[in-house]
Amino acid sequence: MFLSAANNCIYTIIQHKKQISNIAFMAKRILFIDRDGTLIHEPVSGNIDSWDKLQFYPHVFKYMNLIATEFEYELIMVSNQDGLGTEYFPYSDFQPIHDFIIKAFENEDVHFDAVYIDGSFKEDKSPNRKPRIGMVKQYMNNTDYDLENSFVIGDRITDVQLAKNLGCKALWLHHTEGKGMTEITDTIEVLRAIALSLETKNWKDIYEFLRQKNS
Repeated sequence: MFLSAANNCIYTIIQHKKQISNIAFMAKRILFIDRDGTLIHEPVSGNIDSWDKLQFYPHVFKYMNLIATEFEYELIMVSNQDGLGTEYFPYSDFQPIHDFIIKAFENEDVHFDAVYIDGSFKEDKSPNRKPRIGMVKQYMNNTDYDLENSFVIGDRITDVQLAKNLGCKALWLHHTEGKGMTEITDTIEVLRAIALSLETKNWKDIYEFLRQKNS
């Protein structure tokens, strides 16, 4: 695992786990997956900066395992972590918990092909901060990837906006009202009409939706 910091963005690159066939080329589909509020609960206080705040989302291991083992998607984690690397949220508070989360999923045969984390604040208007595409723009206009049949999975409306900005669709784990509303550039009505494929509160529905798409 390689960790570097640049432009307020941390890139944790994990070795690819899938081999491309030499016989026939097929563009790879991606699941861009949020972390806080999606894989783990997001506390009211914001960042997960202590172990007592870590709580995994209900049934996430079961359904992420099924998704990872039954379907052919690259799994890419994309997360905003406000103030990461500052006195407010030092790496020493973040990294051990983040590494534990990654290892917990690996133990369930869920391996992320890459992890992208932006540490800016909303006011910084960083090009890397979701829903902007700076962290994942390398997947756009790239014949190796099939974004039209890829999905963003997240709990905020900004994840739906990210899906629209990337040219894919969103699976919205919508359990808390109002999150991210000040950071979208389209109305929620437009996003629902153009970019939203599923709105739910549980991982079972996400798995069932993807199972139907892959049947």
